[in-house]
Amino acid sequence: MSDNINIRAAALDLLIDINENDAYSHTALHAVLDKYRYLGKRDRAFLTYLVEGTLERMPELDAIISRCSKIPVSRMKPLIRNLLRMSVYQIRYMDSVPDSAACNEAVKLAKKRGFASLTGFVNGVLRGIIRMLPDWEYPDSVSNPIGYLSLRYCVPEWIINKWVAAYGYGKTEDILKSLMKKYPLMIRTNLSVCTPGQLKEQLEAEGVRVSETDVLPYAFTIEGIDYLDALPSFRDGMFYVQDISSMLTVELAAPKPGDYVIDVCAAPGGKSTHIAEKLQAAEKTCRIRGFVEARDLTEDKVCLIEENIARTGLDNIKAVCMDAAKFDEDSVGKADILLCDLPCSGLGVIGHKKDIRYKMTPVKQQSLVKLQREILDTVYSYVRPGGALIYSTCTICRDENEDNIEWFIREHPQFVLESMRQLFPGEAGREGFFMARMVCGQ
Repeated sequence: MSDNINIRAAALDLLIDINENDAYSHTALHAVLDKYRYLGKRDRAFLTYLVEGTLERMPELDAIISRCSKIPVSRMKPLIRNLLRMSVYQIRYMDSVPDSAACNEAVKLAKKRGFASLTGFVNGVLRGIIRMLPDWEYPDSVSNPIGYLSLRYCVPEWIINKWVAAYGYGKTEDILKSLMKKYPLMIRTNLSVCTPGQLKEQLEAEGVRVSETDVLPYAFTIEGIDYLDALPSFRDGMFYVQDISSMLTVELAAPKPGDYVIDVCAAPGGKSTHIAEKLQAAEKTCRIRGFVEARDLTEDKVCLIEENIARTGLDNIKAVCMDAAKFDEDSVGKADILLCDLPCSGLGVIGHKKDIRYKMTPVKQQSLVKLQREILDTVYSYVRPGGALIYSTCTICRDENEDNIEWFIREHPQFVLESMRQLFPGEAGREGFFMARMVCGQ
């Protein structure tokens, strides 16, 4: 580990920030990795693996801790609770860390953070866990199938029940297995800057391992990178980090030369810039200019879109601060394509946003269904006759997807459903994603 920073201490701070202060795991981790760029690749990998692994396996870790602690996990001091979690993760899942090292480092951290009186407790619980782990078992999959899936794959039972009701037990377990897999980073070629072949050649020259996909010719997976900003190809806007499921939404939108596109919830701008690239490529051939208006709720989100627009070098797109839930009369009949990638539960992306599974609740999820319908009911009139409304989410819950489409068609019969597709994690890229295309009648 680095002499300049205690990696375990940084991991502990991150876990407290995420679990106790409601920070988002992917943004919090990114900020810390960006702050400590001077760390070696091995140290950053250790930090990432420890934080993401602890978050992913938290229900199992808590169950293991509960077997060896008289104090319930929920009643422990936040620092001790998260210290034990990350220590147990090292003991159970990180073969490169000796059990004694995980235990000793935990005791040192507890003492250093002002909990010297609890070092005996930390040491005793961890030593007990080391002795107990060979006998640790998951719930029986026959007598308690939901409990087994929930603890084996570390997803709350209410989500398991929802998926089993919609897709059956076997399909649900397949989904859960896919969410636990590690996938390489997926990128999209910026076709307004280079060809896929040119991008592949440049990345390989930068020491990146590049693999083609069998879904889209401009999509690649990349491995072996330290951090993105170190790549000239990234800084020069030759590619955009985006899952292939998201790219397929733009393929479904199928922008034509000269189309005016409104994306009502655009941040960070992946789909908007993708559409703008397609329109720019069409303009070179047809001499007909299309345009993308990428909207989002806050100035911070608009800044994210603007950063990506600047990096990709596109001039046929603008970012606008606008609340999708508030009607805009000037937009009526304006859009050839209305992209509604709406706020959702995000349960299709918990494979790489580990904390979503714990922060989402049944009440929150149902409030999102309501919000999705409110936004659709507000913006549908922005589509001109003959234009298309593209609805998408990064979840695999029927009430946010198919049920919403059925409701929308029933409420707005001038729209005709042309296509609807649910992608499950691992089917095309790593994310679970839903998309539907509806066309406004004349």
